[in-house]
Formats: sequence, C-alpha cells, structure tokens
Amino acid sequence: MPAIIESDSISKGSLWAGRIVSAIVVLFMIFDGVTKIMKVPQVIEASVRIGFPESTIVGIGAVLLVSTTLYVFPPTAVLGAILLTGYLGGATAANVRTASPPFNTSFPIIFGILVWLGLYLRESRLRALVPLRSSK
Repeated sequence: MPAIIESDSISKGSLWAGRIVSAIVVLFMIFDGVTKIMKVPQVIEASVRIGFPESTIVGIGAVLLVSTTLYVFPPTAVLGAILLTGYLGGATAANVRTASPPFNTSFPIIFGILVWLGLYLRESRLRALVPLRSSK
C-alpha cells in the first residue's frame, strides 16, 4: 500500500528564499563544472593538489553539471540534491585527506547545507517528509 504524504502550501516568502538559496548553489556549481570542463589552469592545479588525476577533471565537471541540472528541475530536484551531496562529500573528504586549510574543508560542507536548505524551503514534499517542528 503506497504511503500518502500530504503537503502544506508554502508561503511566498519561503518559496522565494528557497529559490534564492538554490540559485546561489546552482550558479556556483555551474561555475565549478564549467571551469573543470574548460580546464582552467588554476582549477586543474587545485584538483591535482588534492589528489585527483588531471585526466579525471573534465569527467568530474560533466557529472557536476548533470547533477546540477537534475537539481534545478522540480521532478528531479531531490535526486539532484542527493548527487550534489555526494559530490560535495567527496570534495570534503579530499580536502580532509590532504590537510587543506579549514576554509577549503568547510566550504563544501556549507554548500551541502545550502543545497538541502534551498530545496527544503521551496519543496513542500520534502517538508512533509522531514517536518521540523518547534518544541512547545
């Protein structure tokens, strides 16, 4: 028997806040993916420094752009968020492994939080699945 999740409507403020947070994430991810595909020297150097072979960077950029595209469209937004979380988790792990500065390590963590915050604010089905309630 399929579970039925009822969702409440989302306020305009919450919807727009979610769109803005998601837009920031999407713009950054597109920038990151395109610079990898274009083989920008600074991006190649940084990626190699944290342990990625140069031959893999274009493929990583392509996967990032596909994941970001999935995140943009409502029917596939949750799948996109899951894939972006995996990408950002890998970035975090690579930075931890190479003892990168704290900012470099925390940056993908912050963006992972923003991925889900943007989606949570704009997607009623996610709110129904993970209800956050204030204690009374």
